[in-house]
Amino acid sequence: MSRNRHILPGFNLSVGYTITYLSLIVIIPFAALAWKASGGGIDVFVSTLTNKQVLASLKLSFTASFIAALVSGFFGVLTAWAMERYTFPGKRILDAMVDLPFALPTAVAGIALCSLYGQNGWIGSLLEPLGIKVAYTPIGVTVALIFIGFPFVVRTVQPIIQGLSLEVEEAAACLGASRWQTFTKVIIPTLLPSSLAGMTLAFGRAVGEYGSVVFISGNLPFKTEIAPLLIVTRLEQYNYTGAAALGVILLVISFTILLLSNLFQAWNSKIKA
Repeated sequence: MSRNRHILPGFNLSVGYTITYLSLIVIIPFAALAWKASGGGIDVFVSTLTNKQVLASLKLSFTASFIAALVSGFFGVLTAWAMERYTFPGKRILDAMVDLPFALPTAVAGIALCSLYGQNGWIGSLLEPLGIKVAYTPIGVTVALIFIGFPFVVRTVQPIIQGLSLEVEEAAACLGASRWQTFTKVIIPTLLPSSLAGMTLAFGRAVGEYGSVVFISGNLPFKTEIAPLLIVTRLEQYNYTGAAALGVILLVISFTILLLSNLFQAWNSKIKA
């Protein structure tokens, strides 16, 4: 029986290094987290999930993350379309600014957003007379999550738009399709899987965000307190088991979100094929 041959040598060695690396960096730390949480038994998870403060923070985190993912999805697709379909002055600057949330420390982003949307900030001072308060409200939390999730959608959708040939749109026009029909029947089905994948990544990133939210949220219990902040609070109180239990809960949810993202990407690959 002939063995499978690979173009690049050292396949077994490469896989061995990959598994070892993932074990040291990902699997073992997560296993240690689960082991620490299991020290208190099932009662720790039950008490954590039934705690009113925890439920309020989880509700805020997931609600704000979902809204932020929707907003990032809409404007992310528009931004990706504009950068791929049009040429305009400052395009390279805009392209670099999209990646700014990746490079900017989240704490710096939180301070900047707080300065902008605070009562005396450039934008907050304009919204204050209208009765709209952003800083230290759930709206401020959502704004921060939009800021950090927006690039995920743009960078996920952009390659798909780049590979979308103009000839397909021209063929639809030649067959008598209107612009709206071309948009709904040709463009949307092509961009939908990648858009959902980008939104899922943005949602997953937002659920675990801490640095950019902690300043603008105000950290008011039952109002603007997010789930990651509760983990830090429990660590400061030396409640390591409770912090680990809450961390495991967020870990399971985040893993499920990433699994959905991979399913969307697989769907996108099938459509492209």
